[in-house]
This record gives sequence, structure tokens and C-alpha cells, in this order.
Amino acid sequence: MKILHFYPKSDQMIAQYVGILAEGMRHSAEIQRADTLGAFKTKLNEMRPDIVHIHGCWQFALNQAAAVARKQEVRIVLSPHGQLTPWILKEKASIKGDTQSPTDVIGRSELLQRRTVGKAFAIIVSGKMECQSFQRLGWNPRIEVVHNSIITNSITQQEMCSQVFKVYQKVLDSNVLEQMSDKDEGLLAVIIKAGITGDSRWVAGIPYPTEDIDWRRILIYAEHQNIRNYVDYGIATLNLHADAIDTRHIAAYFPEKYKRPQPLKELIGEYMGDETDYLLRMIKQIQSAPCLLHLIELTRELMRDSVDDDKLQAVLEEKHLTVFASRLMQILSEQTLLDEGYMPIEPVNDRGTRQIRKSIANHLKI
Repeated sequence: MKILHFYPKSDQMIAQYVGILAEGMRHSAEIQRADTLGAFKTKLNEMRPDIVHIHGCWQFALNQAAAVARKQEVRIVLSPHGQLTPWILKEKASIKGDTQSPTDVIGRSELLQRRTVGKAFAIIVSGKMECQSFQRLGWNPRIEVVHNSIITNSITQQEMCSQVFKVYQKVLDSNVLEQMSDKDEGLLAVIIKAGITGDSRWVAGIPYPTEDIDWRRILIYAEHQNIRNYVDYGIATLNLHADAIDTRHIAAYFPEKYKRPQPLKELIGEYMGDETDYLLRMIKQIQSAPCLLHLIELTRELMRDSVDDDKLQAVLEEKHLTVFASRLMQILSEQTLLDEGYMPIEPVNDRGTRQIRKSIANHLKI
């Protein structure tokens, strides 16, 4: 884990706080610090951190640093250090001669600060009161309370560092697909295919990596997509040596509208003896909300001997689903390695296909 802290050069208390974090995590993370925008940009490019931790608010350099980090797709943790409390906002409003309520203050700096806060992966506040006032702002729902050992005896320096580190880990364990390499994604598709078929011969001849695999991200992604059973079975089928990770209790952030995927039969009902009707119901459900679990279940169903391709083609045409199903076949070829011999219609890779692909990729996007 690599963390880059950025904080105002003039604030000695924040500098002391960052120093405590750096010292307390020296054995568990690579830590760098910057207190000027120039130094920050240099270290950002040299270090390529996993997380940028911004300390404080309202200074243009802090917001600019956050924007630069976002552009490089680095995740941001922000600690306001009490600078978003109502009395601070009220003071800024009075300085501007604004008579509006603190949460209605509109101005360039406020809009910029709100954007920075809203796009942070997590906000660390130092107490219950600060948490409550920040919640009322409604700028970011991902709030963590970690007391500051400099201003309270309720927490030790070691405990503070440990709790902040857990926030960092939670950030990195969220939307892991976004952080997975092409190599890891390619291996996941092979594992899924093996998990569906239960036979390694189905992926014979498909090259896939066996070294330098980020098993933590693969298994967390499987957990969040509710496909861990398929992935575990695929790993066993391929005789791969994955890390033993219990992903059920790993903390992560999710989009506000996230719902853990449920098996298709719980959404569309059980199979009633008509294969074509069942496949049609599956495809229509995927059209409304595509997710990886349902792609796997559709692949399993399409590989059954009972599928009547001609009948399914006719029904898809009748229901005006042919175009969507063609795009879906392309997605299946990528995500579950479905062979063309099991596709009832030819795959299509166009703008609509890219939209389906994007929808699946964004399922866990914060």
C-alpha cells in the first residue's frame, strides 16, 4: 500500500498529525508527504500511490491536488480537520457578505470544495459532532470517525494509525474491478468458464497467467458480484493455488443504489419446462439490469442440449430483442468465454455493446 499525504505548509497541527500517521504506518505502508503543490505533483508521478490523503479544506492548492490525483485515477481520502463545521461555513459566508444559510453558500471556492469532498472515496472526521455536522451538509455519505490523538486522550497514537489504516484498506477493497489488471481480468474469465463447466478441458489451449495474480481483488470482486461459488469451483477445477481469503467480512464501500446480485430464479421465477420461455425471461431481466452473476447463469442455460436455437431466434425477433441478444452474445464471449457454437445468434460488437459492457463495469462504481 502506497499513501501520499498532502497538507497545508502553514498548519503545524496538521503537519504533526500527518507525521504521526507516517511514523505509525512505516512498517505497513509506503508513506510520502508533500506540503506544496509542486512537491505533491512530483511525488505523485514518481510514487504512483494507491491513495492520496488530502488534509484540510478551502486552500486552492488542496483542491487542485485532488483534481490532479483524480485525473491519474488515484483514490482520495480527505480529512477536513474541522474546517467544514457550521461555524466555519458561517464565518466564510459573513466574510463574503452573504446572508444565506451556511449550507446554501454559493461561490467558486465553495463549489470547488464541495466537488473535492464529493468525489473523495472516504471522509475521515475526528469526532461525533464533526460527523453530525458533516452529515447535514450531505456532500459525501462515506464518513469514517477516527479521533485525533493530538486533541483527545480517548485514543492512542497507535490506535489512531490503526483505524486510519483500516479506512485505507476499505478504500482499496472497494470497486476492485477498477484496479484489476488486464491479466487478472483475463484469468477471471477463464476461472468462470471452468467454474461453469467443471472441466478444465473447456479452457484447454486458452493462455492464462498463473503468477503475480492479485487474488485478493479477484476474490473480493467475486464476493461483491455474488459469484464466489463459481470462482472457487473454477479455481479448484484448474488446480490453481489461490490465497485463502474469507471475503465475507471484508469492509468496502458501495454505490448508494448497490444491491447484491441475486440468482435469476429469484427474480424471474423457476424453470417451468419451457426452455425458450426461460431463456427469454433471463435475457429480458439482463436487459433491465445486467450483472456478471446473470451472465454466468445465462451461459449455463445456453449450454444445455435442450436449447432450440431456431425457436429462440424466432421468439427474440418477435419480442424485438434480437439486437440486444446479439450484443449480449458478444459480452458473454468476453466475460464467460461462451463458445460461438452455443450462441443462438451471431455476436455484435457496437456502441450498444459498449454500453452493456460499461453498465456491468460500473456496477460497483462509487
